[in-house]
Amino acid sequence: MVNRVILIGNLGKDPEVRRLENGAVVAKFSVATNENYKDKSGEWQTQTEWHDVVVWRTLAERAESTLKKGVQVYVEGKLTHRSWQDQDGNNRRTTEVVASYFRTIGRREGGGGMPNSFPGVNDEPTIVNTPSSTSPAPVSSEPAADAADDDLPF
Repeated sequence: MVNRVILIGNLGKDPEVRRLENGAVVAKFSVATNENYKDKSGEWQTQTEWHDVVVWRTLAERAESTLKKGVQVYVEGKLTHRSWQDQDGNNRRTTEVVASYFRTIGRREGGGGMPNSFPGVNDEPTIVNTPSSTSPAPVSSEPAADAADDDLPF
């Protein structure tokens, strides 16, 4: 089973950071994502969804120092649900993304870019050649033939 969320959106406000009695740090922030579609009359519409995101410990400290309202962010995490009673005794429920990773990727369109972009040089995946029964034939380490020598009809 998989519980994985990936969001790319804009921060609605600066993160709210709390330091708990046990020393743990938690930060909460909201991320807006947009979906564009054409309505029945052919006009483009934008639907915005707001997502509550929670980060803990070192991620919370990093969120406090790097995340600001309007910054575009990439977030990975899992979907969680919490229930509690409010001051009036009413049962409440919320859905949040508990993030395990985030990275700023810029500002809102037209607002200028952030100094770091996504993906960064250090974010390139490492390719490891491992034998597998489901993988195609092994890749040769010989140099590729010239395009002129290619006998493919397309």
